[in-house]
Amino acid sequence: MKRVIIHSDGACRGNPGPGGWAAVLAWGDTEKELSGHEAHTTNNRMELTAAIEALRALKRPCTIDFYTDSEYLRRGITEWLVNWKRNGWKTAARQPVKNADLWMALDEAAAPHEIRWHWVKGHSGHAGNERVDRLANEAIDRMLAKS
Repeated sequence: MKRVIIHSDGACRGNPGPGGWAAVLAWGDTEKELSGHEAHTTNNRMELTAAIEALRALKRPCTIDFYTDSEYLRRGITEWLVNWKRNGWKTAARQPVKNADLWMALDEAAAPHEIRWHWVKGHSGHAGNERVDRLANEAIDRMLAKS
């Protein structure tokens, strides 16, 4: 299987507010940048969207080291998701899971891959994380410039 390194990030100006997401996929000497935006969203939705779009960009099953500064994303996919699915997309408190649509999409996008999820501290000088943070914010800037 191809070995891929992914960095992803989501950004939001206000929460909710205009948001952006970005991911960088790297394998061998090749890199691919992805980014996008939404007019009215939350930071968590942008974090999830970045991960989904990064995984959807892969054409075949891969071994992935996935880096994120979102504990919500990392813990959700590695710890909470199995229980949410078992409980019919309800939390332990029997409340509907927030962003269930995106969690379902992420679960589907991740399924064919072997993924090691890594948390990195945001805004701490980690080069990959700083790059996707910049790309996510540039996506917001592009959207706002059009309006």
